[in-house]
Amino acid sequence: MAGGGGIGPSNGKAYPGNLTGKVVLTCIVAAMGGLIFGYDIGISGGVTSMSVFLEKFFPKVYRKEQNRTPSTNQYCKFNSETLTMFTSSLYLAALLASFVASTVTRAFGRKPSMLVGGGLFIAGAIINGLARNVAMLIIGRMFLGFGIGFANQSVPVYLSEMAPFRYRGALNIVFQLSITIGILAANLVNYAVQHHKNGWRVSLGCAAVPGLIFMIGSVFLPDTPNSLIERGKRDEAKKMLQEIRGISDVDEEFNDLVFASEESKKIQHPWANITKRKNRPQLMFAMLIPAFQQLTGMNVIMFYAPVLFKTIGFGDNASLMSAVITGVVNCVATLVSIAVVDNFGRRVLFIEGGFQMLICQLAIAGLIGSKFGTNGNPGELPKWFAMTVVILICIYVAGFAWSWGPLGWLVPSEIFPLEVRSAGQSINVSVNMLFTFFVAQIFTEMLCKFKFGLFLFFSFFVVVATVVVYKLLPETKGVPIEEMTLVWCRHPYWKKFVPPPADNDGKQGPGGIEISKKVQDC
Repeated sequence: MAGGGGIGPSNGKAYPGNLTGKVVLTCIVAAMGGLIFGYDIGISGGVTSMSVFLEKFFPKVYRKEQNRTPSTNQYCKFNSETLTMFTSSLYLAALLASFVASTVTRAFGRKPSMLVGGGLFIAGAIINGLARNVAMLIIGRMFLGFGIGFANQSVPVYLSEMAPFRYRGALNIVFQLSITIGILAANLVNYAVQHHKNGWRVSLGCAAVPGLIFMIGSVFLPDTPNSLIERGKRDEAKKMLQEIRGISDVDEEFNDLVFASEESKKIQHPWANITKRKNRPQLMFAMLIPAFQQLTGMNVIMFYAPVLFKTIGFGDNASLMSAVITGVVNCVATLVSIAVVDNFGRRVLFIEGGFQMLICQLAIAGLIGSKFGTNGNPGELPKWFAMTVVILICIYVAGFAWSWGPLGWLVPSEIFPLEVRSAGQSINVSVNMLFTFFVAQIFTEMLCKFKFGLFLFFSFFVVVATVVVYKLLPETKGVPIEEMTLVWCRHPYWKKFVPPPADNDGKQGPGGIEISKKVQDC
């Protein structure tokens, strides 16, 4: 594809090995970390649309929502900084936790980070379920955020390191599938308990269930060969590599992992090293991809789906059911991504998903603008209008779910060399949480001010993101994770930043005349 550049597996090393049952099982268990993130994304919007919850904690919003104040503009019914802080405080905490999680992941392995993340998330769920005031809600949300920061730091890296390179995309996207399952589970819980007096407590407290599943599962996970080598346990690492590849001859891959580890040990300060010229392309995409992922507007749909549907005239039951429908679409579309990502590649999905989301956003903006105008008083909404909006949102969700959703976690986790991988993933999570916090915090204010133009605001960034991917992101499909430098040193633009890698297998002749095979590949 023009503008992208890239290499296929034949240009790097095609390590022998099989997709073993142990790899599949461990990746599924590890990916359960996505459940805690997804459940939180889905639960907050549903809870904040429950009248009993609003009446108890946010009475001003409740009165506006019930049209008991002079302001009846539909766009501004849920505009409250305190209410959005309830949602967004979690992501600020996750941002802070990701920096600590990077050190834990590098020094002690991926597994301890997962255990810590699960424990913190469970504590947050308990506090939220027992909340008596807004302060307890915010404290609980921050504990949830600390847990998510640790999980999102460690799980994508774990998955990328355990998976054979041919299946790395599909197995890594199981993390995103878990996120979508968590969102759907939260939507179903919200729908089931919406009329119960303490339904909001059930919704918030049930977050402990995915946290417990993730924490217990993490206890039984093995360490990745990369992590074992990084911590000096080479014999254990080789044995583990043989187990997960299903063959005894793993010398080539093992030697490359050891070489990468030795090179990484020369780097005393990964946070300083990651800013060096040779890591600049990866660093840029570790920041741009999560930023664009949030600026597509998808998490606004997931956070506030019930609120959004109520804003455009759906009743309580209809708004929560519509959120369930989008949750189902989200899950199914993520399965599509798992099926095709290692065949079609990352770039094709990024670009197709961008076009699909753009068309839907423009159509939704046009529909809502024509019906609501700027005063937000549409009168009675016809059924065809409601159905059309739901269908367009579902098509939009599907486009995100097989492109920017899963690839936003997959690509940053696979592009960094080992010596800066934990720092790179920390930056990825931090930027993701920063923009998630930003979008969640200002959404209701933006909806009130921008009105239907909010969808145009997000569509602009979808265009920018798609162009950046088309022009600058190389294809990483089928490239062994320790050979990833090749995709950058061969790219038409990035090759001036990334030098050809040294070859640990190449032998230099007298006077250094013989050229490394990797240098030739570049």
